[in-house]
Amino acid sequence: MKQILEEAPAGAPETGSSCSLDHYLSLPDHSMDARIAEARAKLGSTTILLGHHYQRDEVIRFADFTGDSYKLSKAAAETDAQYIVFCGVHFMAESADILGRDGQQVILPDLNAGCSMADMAEISQVEDCWEALERLHLSDETIPITYMNSSAAIKAFCGERGGLVCTSSNAGAAFRWAFARGKRILFLPDQHLGRNTGYAMGIPLEEMPVWDPWGLQGGQTKDSLAASRVLLWKGHCAVHQRFLPSHVDEVRAKYPGIQVIVHPECRWEVCQKADALGSTERLIALVDQAPAGSVFAVGTEIHLVNRMARRAAAQGKHVMTLDDTGCLCTTMYRISPQHLAWALENLVEGRVVNHIKVRSSVKQWARVALDRMLDVK
Repeated sequence: MKQILEEAPAGAPETGSSCSLDHYLSLPDHSMDARIAEARAKLGSTTILLGHHYQRDEVIRFADFTGDSYKLSKAAAETDAQYIVFCGVHFMAESADILGRDGQQVILPDLNAGCSMADMAEISQVEDCWEALERLHLSDETIPITYMNSSAAIKAFCGERGGLVCTSSNAGAAFRWAFARGKRILFLPDQHLGRNTGYAMGIPLEEMPVWDPWGLQGGQTKDSLAASRVLLWKGHCAVHQRFLPSHVDEVRAKYPGIQVIVHPECRWEVCQKADALGSTERLIALVDQAPAGSVFAVGTEIHLVNRMARRAAAQGKHVMTLDDTGCLCTTMYRISPQHLAWALENLVEGRVVNHIKVRSSVKQWARVALDRMLDVK
C-alpha cells in the first residue's frame, strides 16, 4: 500500500475525537439503519454513496449508485459530491480517486476490504516479470493489460509501458487494441478472464502459458515465452474459481432446459460448458431480457445471485446459483452497516476517516491506462 498512497489512511479519525469504531461494531446491524439515514440526510449532496453488486443487502440498499467498479467510479466523478463513500474493496476506492475530480475525497468504510485477486499481483513481482522479458528481448513486442481488479500501481505500470486497463465486458476489444501494437499480451492479474478472452479470439491454449511469480523465470522457458501470444498471470478470483464443470453437469441433469450463465472469471472448463458469459451487468441483462418462464443457473457471487433471483421471481422467472453452496466475497462482506455508519457520522462531524488517496505520480500513469481503455472500440 505504501507505494501507491500519499498518506497511509488511518483506522481512526484524522482530526478531533469520536466514538471508537469498536463501539459501533458491538452494536447490531438493524440499529444502524436510522443513524445511516440521519447522517446521509445531514450530509446531503456533499456525499455520494457507491455500492458494488457484491455488497450485502444491509449496505447496498443505502447506495445512490449500484454497479461494477468502473461504472461506479465514473458515476461518482460525474457528480458534484465532495465525498465519495465507496462500499466495495480497496482497488475500487483507488479507481474512484484516480478518476475523481480535484477536491473529491474517497472513503473506504473498512480498510480491510481488499481483493484477493488484486493482491495476487504485487508491483515488485510484475516489475521482475517485465525485467525477465527485457533480458529475453521480448518486452518490446509485449503489451501489458491489467484487469480493473488490480492495484493503482499495476494500472500505472501498464500505462507507463504502453498498455491499458480493461473490464470483463471490454476485454476482447482491449486484446484487439493490444495485438494491433504488439505480438503478445501480458495479462494481469486474472488468468481465467485472460484465457477465456484469448480463446474466444481463436488463440490456442498452448499459446497462453501461465507466468508463476513464485517460479524461476515464471516457470517458463525462453521458447515458451517467445511463442506465447498471451502471457497469463497466475491469479484468480476466489469466488469464481469455486465453480466447477461438474456443477454445470449436475444442474443440467436436474433442470433440463436450464440456461447456465457465468462470469468470465470462472475457469475455462466451466465457461466452455456455459450458455453465455458476461460481466455482472451483462448477467443481469441476460436475465432481465429473457421471457417469463425462463430458468437460469448463474455462476457468480451469491449476494448478486440472490438479488437477481428476487427480481426475476417478480417477472415470472427462476434464478438459482450454479453451486448451491454458493460462495460470498468475504472481503466485500467486510463492509458492514456499522462501518458505514461510523464513516458517515464522522463526516457529519467534519472528520474524514479511511481516506484513500493515490500518489500523484501513480495516479498520472494509471489515468493514462484508464483513458486508453475509453478509446478502445
